[in-house]
Amino acid sequence: MLKYIAKFVVALAVATPLAAAELGDDGLHKAPWMRDTFKDLREDLQEANDEGKRLALIFEQRGCIYCTQMHEEVLSRPDISEYIAENFFVVQLNLHGDIEVTDFDGEVLAEKDMARKWGLLFTPTILFLPEEVEEGKTAPQAAVAVMPGAFGPGTTMDMFTWVNEKRYALENEEDFQRYHARRIRERNNGSTD
Repeated sequence: MLKYIAKFVVALAVATPLAAAELGDDGLHKAPWMRDTFKDLREDLQEANDEGKRLALIFEQRGCIYCTQMHEEVLSRPDISEYIAENFFVVQLNLHGDIEVTDFDGEVLAEKDMARKWGLLFTPTILFLPEEVEEGKTAPQAAVAVMPGAFGPGTTMDMFTWVNEKRYALENEEDFQRYHARRIRERNNGSTD
């Protein structure tokens, strides 16, 4: 009986999220692993590379129920939060914000105008960038993956892992959908591979 109680306590601890990210003055959730930068994406990419991390851009907006859901139910989970902190350099952008952003192509626009330029409509949207961006490309043109919308813990963790392991770049490797389906089967079968 004690063995079952211990398993329950461990399962509860893993499933229970940390405290949800605080709301900033701009109405956006502020997770501890988010970086406050000058929003020059070329500099952010260099800093991410210098730290051995992958650059990710997350667009959110004030009052977004899906952003709140992601922060409260997914991104605050210890396993996901720690993985992001260890492997990613995350820059938050406001879908309706006025802070200037310098794109990889050198164009400088307010966050809201950059979102329009990039064709972003949904929040949250996460763009995952490669270590190098070809001259003249914009962030969405260079992105190795885009995660539009709120997803559950498994999908979110699988996307961050798939990007971090550069599975998108491997020849004959699973695309994300096949990788994610395999990871779901492994989790359901109790496999730890």
